[in-house]
Amino acid sequence: MPTIFHKIIRREIPAEIVFEDEHVIAFRDIAPQAPVHVLFVPKDTYATLDDVPADRPEIVGRLAVAAARYAREQGFAEDGYRIVMNCNGDGGQTVFQLHLHLLAGAPLGRFGVSAG
Repeated sequence: MPTIFHKIIRREIPAEIVFEDEHVIAFRDIAPQAPVHVLFVPKDTYATLDDVPADRPEIVGRLAVAAARYAREQGFAEDGYRIVMNCNGDGGQTVFQLHLHLLAGAPLGRFGVSAG
């Protein structure tokens, strides 16, 4: 089922694309959670991280390497950044096309669920 990310990949809806190669596209999140919030999406369709075949780890590797490259090129790699992949509903995934969030531009602090 096509997602908003598929429509961005096909240029059917606008997005602020900041990186693209033959395997990955990256664009700014429309609801940023940090001063820099970029989504890195494979051009191949995988709904979740669980759908990536075990014999295709390069799919996830390409996302991570593209995010690190972008962080270096934009000059915030040394200060630090976070990459996050959500998987399924309880993991916080809302768009069911595999993607990686790159967050940066300010101290991010800790994250997780509070006990209690």
